[in-house]
Amino acid sequence: MKISTKGRYALRLMLDLAINDTGEYISIKKIAQRQEISEKYLEQIITQLSRAGYVVSIRGAQGGYKLATSPESYSVGMILRLLEGDLAPVACVGDSGECSRADRCVTADVYKQIKDAVDQVVDHITLADLVRNYREKGECEYCI
Repeated sequence: MKISTKGRYALRLMLDLAINDTGEYISIKKIAQRQEISEKYLEQIITQLSRAGYVVSIRGAQGGYKLATSPESYSVGMILRLLEGDLAPVACVGDSGECSRADRCVTADVYKQIKDAVDQVVDHITLADLVRNYREKGECEYCI
């Protein structure tokens, strides 16, 4: 399993919103500058996050984005799955789970264990955990 740039940037974008939350909306331009990511690319990502209800937006000169709920409400897994889809290493143990050899496949057990391990990690780390880690490491704006 490899996480795409889109998935990684979505996590960074959500973390940026959590770290810089003052109750005010944050512009994509500011996030793009802090994260050194193209505004156009972030706009594509924020659209998906907004449609899923993970962020709320307001238009206009004072417009921008903020998290729809508290950082504790978002797991890393939620964010990655929204952008990446299923995090299974192979299709046969993923959401579709279709395989004509499933009843006799020995390696499927290995792939299932990998999927379970990944799910265990990403589903138990929240944005709040990442914010705490960020603050413990010294709040370097280039470190997320």
